[in-house]
Amino acid sequence: MKNFLNILGGLTLLGATMMAQAQVQTPPAAAPAAPVAELQAGFVKSVRGNVQLLSAAGTSRTAAAGDALSSVDRIVTGPDSSAAVVLRDDTTLIVGPSSRMDLKEFHFDSTTRDGGLLISLLRGSMRMITGLIGKTNPDAVRVETQTATIGIRGTDFIVQTDGKP
Repeated sequence: MKNFLNILGGLTLLGATMMAQAQVQTPPAAAPAAPVAELQAGFVKSVRGNVQLLSAAGTSRTAAAGDALSSVDRIVTGPDSSAAVVLRDDTTLIVGPSSRMDLKEFHFDSTTRDGGLLISLLRGSMRMITGLIGKTNPDAVRVETQTATIGIRGTDFIVQTDGKP
């Protein structure tokens, strides 16, 4: 019995020592980084002419096919220019010439197919072919213009605005 207590005491001491060393040697766990695909709303599929992407931070860059699009970006097209964008839920947006379109909100969970999309067309024209969000929950997709907010009921439509209130 005395041997058993000595062994038990030794194991307890060894366990406490190992736990203390683990606490000293192990740095605190960092939060896992979000995958890149989760940070971007989609990508630019094609560009014709002069197309600019403006980030929420105010930086501007010339758009090119394959560029990532964040969940809050502005697309600005020049005269005789256009851009096609594909979002993660397979929504396709074609932004026409002399247009300004804000992607104001985009979130999508590919596992549950839950998400939301809010687009503001400030000037010009846009064609939208809805993806999974619009097909599974049409109320979660909205398009704003200067004079109206559109709730979608179809899967393919065109919106045009002159940019004047």
